[in-house]
Amino acid sequence: MKTAILSVGTEILFGQIVNTNTVYLSQQLNMLGFDVMYHYTVGDNTTRLKEMIDYIFHDCDLIITTGGLGPTQDDLTKETVCEALNDKLVENADAMDNLKAHFQHSVMTENNLKQAYLPSRATMFRNDTGTAPGFALEDNGKMVICMPGPPKEMTKMFENHVRPFLEKMQDSVIFYKTVRTIGYEESRMETELLDLIDSQTDPTLATYAKDTGCTVRVASKRKTAEEAETAVNEMVEKVLDRIGEYVYSTEDEDIEQVIAKKLLEKGLTISAAESCTAGLFSSTLANVPGISAAFNRGIATYSNEAKIDELGVKPETLEKYGAVSAETALEMAKGLAEKTGSDICLSVTGIAGPDGGTPQKPVGLIYVAANYSDKAAGKNGSGRSETVIEYRRNTANRDWNRRFSTLRMMELANKILDGKLE
Repeated sequence: MKTAILSVGTEILFGQIVNTNTVYLSQQLNMLGFDVMYHYTVGDNTTRLKEMIDYIFHDCDLIITTGGLGPTQDDLTKETVCEALNDKLVENADAMDNLKAHFQHSVMTENNLKQAYLPSRATMFRNDTGTAPGFALEDNGKMVICMPGPPKEMTKMFENHVRPFLEKMQDSVIFYKTVRTIGYEESRMETELLDLIDSQTDPTLATYAKDTGCTVRVASKRKTAEEAETAVNEMVEKVLDRIGEYVYSTEDEDIEQVIAKKLLEKGLTISAAESCTAGLFSSTLANVPGISAAFNRGIATYSNEAKIDELGVKPETLEKYGAVSAETALEMAKGLAEKTGSDICLSVTGIAGPDGGTPQKPVGLIYVAANYSDKAAGKNGSGRSETVIEYRRNTANRDWNRRFSTLRMMELANKILDGKLE
């Protein structure tokens, strides 16, 4: 069913709030097998809202709205939808009972009573966390489902009431997997998968590029979830045959989640010494629940003095090669290993910018190093290995360079854990 999501609220147009409802609904509707064709936003204006509904119905059969169901004068979605679908508002007994129950221990002002009125033909959806009920209204094969704007109210209503309602309308379901890669360019990925993309029917493949890496979304729409999942898994295997070397997840996980899972499963520890990132890698890894069992410590060694005092970097190394060098990065990682004994010790040093570069060492020059145990690499033995990688980025954007450096540390850790470093 062709579907559009219509967000109602002048505050969205003014940029006063972030419209997270559309992201959530798009994900949920696609998984249910509804074809989300458009996203629209309109202000709290009856004329424009009515025009938008009429316009959308030229191409879609279902509109999902959020917002404009409250008690104030500018909450006009319900009245406008009622007019557009040739109905009239009447007092709804269930809605009135819920409203009175909500205000049982507080004062209900007169304007709240308007929330107990719904279109006469509507199917009501109870609001379990607020006062404004939602509803579905159909006319001549066209349907509008209205839900409140506050995300907590909307998501709870969708999960408890709207989803079951929609499931009864569909004769198919969508299953998808997101294959995530790291250290791989979108253009290269598309080239490797071009024949699969060109010949796709079902499952479908779509490639996306983010600053955290490239992804492939594999989706199938079938009569049952089992059929769709089987089709997707078969296609994912074909994708892995082509680009598996760069894949770190087929479950739409972030790289730090994958690293944390591997560390915890293998009983390994990790530490980091950060110069240009100043703790960004550590704070990103620390976002994962339970990582305290594996994450030993993170040290921000921004100055030369910190590198010497905390990590034992030799002053002559800094004088001869500079703070941003392969030699310094390796000594940082080695010093961290001697200090912590962690299975994986990572270090990073670079020129984040926008200033500080030279022709020999431009902004965007980054060195990532690791000192790691045989156990971390999946080898027998009690020795340790080390490696250093140089990156040169043609950008003076400080934030991008710091995030890029963090991602490269994640990539190196993942390669060590997968035994992909010699």
